[in-house]
Order: sequence, then structure tokens, then C-alpha cells
Amino acid sequence: MFAATVYLLCALTSIVCMVLLGRAWRRTGARLLLWSAICFVGFAVNNLLLFVDLVLLPGIDLSLVRGLASFAGVTALMIALVWESEP
Repeated sequence: MFAATVYLLCALTSIVCMVLLGRAWRRTGARLLLWSAICFVGFAVNNLLLFVDLVLLPGIDLSLVRGLASFAGVTALMIALVWESEP
């Protein structure tokens, strides 16, 4: 029960970060904020899938899908950092 609560709180934290970054991007127009928000979409999906994988459907292994969600988020942020660093 405690683990499920932690998984959901991690997902909630990722969603809150995503929303706050998205709001800041809409207010300022800084592209790096948008890419950071997209990164946290991947983290939120990963955390939600972790809850589904370990609590709701313990017999089904969703580790590959979870890894792909995290990879997509980090890749989006890495691409943004490269694009933003170019003069």
C-alpha cells in the first residue's frame, strides 16, 4: 500500500512540474521551458505506467514501455539543449 502511494505521488509531482513548466512557457515563450514540459510528460507517463505495472497489473511486465516513455522524455530534452546551445 505504501509503495502504491509513493508511485502515485511521484506521478503527481511529474504532472505538476509539467503543468508549471507549460504555464511558464505560455507566459514567457522560452522554448526550453516547452521542451522541459515535454520531458516531464515522458516522466509522468513513466510514473503512471509504473503504478499500473507494479500495482494494478503485477503479472504483466511493462518495463519496456516505461523505459521508452522515459527515453522519449530525456531525448526531447537533449535535443532541445543541443538546439538551444547553437549560436
